[in-house]
Amino acid sequence: MKLRTALSAVAGGIGLTAAANRLLRSRATEFPAPLEDDQRTIRWRGFDVAYTEAGDPDDPDLVLLHGINAVASSHEFAEVLDGLAETYHVVAPDLPGFGHSDRPPIRYSSSLYVTFVADFLDRVADDPTVVASSLTGAYAAKAASEDAVSRLVLINPTTDTIPGRNAWLMSLVRSPLVGEALFNVVASKPSIRYFHADHGYDDTSKLTDEIVEYEWLSGHQPGARFAPASFVSGYLDVEFDLEPLLADLEVPVTLVWGRNADAPSLTDGQELAERADVRLVVVDRAALLPHVEHPKQFVDVVEEQISTV
Repeated sequence: MKLRTALSAVAGGIGLTAAANRLLRSRATEFPAPLEDDQRTIRWRGFDVAYTEAGDPDDPDLVLLHGINAVASSHEFAEVLDGLAETYHVVAPDLPGFGHSDRPPIRYSSSLYVTFVADFLDRVADDPTVVASSLTGAYAAKAASEDAVSRLVLINPTTDTIPGRNAWLMSLVRSPLVGEALFNVVASKPSIRYFHADHGYDDTSKLTDEIVEYEWLSGHQPGARFAPASFVSGYLDVEFDLEPLLADLEVPVTLVWGRNADAPSLTDGQELAERADVRLVVVDRAALLPHVEHPKQFVDVVEEQISTV
């Protein structure tokens, strides 16, 4: 009798979890484009990769590469796109596994993203300036060591976010029922607000309801958990050091750091800039997203860097 009761409870729990997952999926059907400009798609290694184009195609190319997190997309650059597009031809993709790009249940890796960045730059841009955020900054730096770019602007770049690699955690998040339920918690609106308040924003009054809503929608699309499963388990971290890589580049590099960032910290940024002999711009009253908290200042920094001969 006790066994039957226990089995009934387990079955009921599974049923409720499945129902909750279905309900959340049904509420995330209206998923608008990340940026309000020309939407395009490129085919890459079996992926349909979505990207936004803005500005005059005859202007210098500028590629915006968003950072990696559970609900990432090129929507990260919504506040700076118009300002940059006044002078430059801007291209902003959703990385494979994120946003409006395909999200198949493959095992995502840092090598996949390094290869994607290099191929994307080669196919859609001509000697571009590349702006890349957080972990994607490492991918962009590696791609720049092998492909033609004119300049790099890296926002709080890092090579690692998770200590070590955890195969069981990746498998858990990828699992069809429990994994989806766990990811729904991570991608919930309270969780999104918590992580932004913890390390994303210095001033959370700038975290608008529109940003939270868009990130929630992105986190509840089909296949949304597969790329983040690799991220939270350490498989999107890279195994090379940024310092010698940046030092060896023959193009101008600017690091943009929020003064109150803590992962990586401003001290980390200062040490990286000094050892790699690259420029560092510190944005006051900002954390990991200085381009979101202070968009006009960020646009000015990028334009100054691009105008540098």
